[in-house]
Amino acid sequence: MHFLAPLSLLLTLALATPMPQNANRPVPQGACCVANTNLKQDVCNVNGQAGRCVPSAANGCGERLTCIEDNRLTCDANTLERGRPRCRLVGEEAIP
Repeated sequence: MHFLAPLSLLLTLALATPMPQNANRPVPQGACCVANTNLKQDVCNVNGQAGRCVPSAANGCGERLTCIEDNRLTCDANTLERGRPRCRLVGEEAIP
């Protein structure tokens, strides 16, 4: 019976751990999202901050989507893209 407390703690921690947020696609770490893998609006991490994979020329990623920090994005909650609000880098809202 002494194993129940540690087991309960492990289960609680497992449930509190965030699950992959990109439908089993990788969560990019850095300026560019994974070519031919990540989709628009996938979550990513850049400069120690959470962001989104969006089309942008800001980080020199070429044809790949760019990971832009959330605080640099403007999002339209009324327009969904891949099931999430459509976000673009501030000033680049016209990029498809």
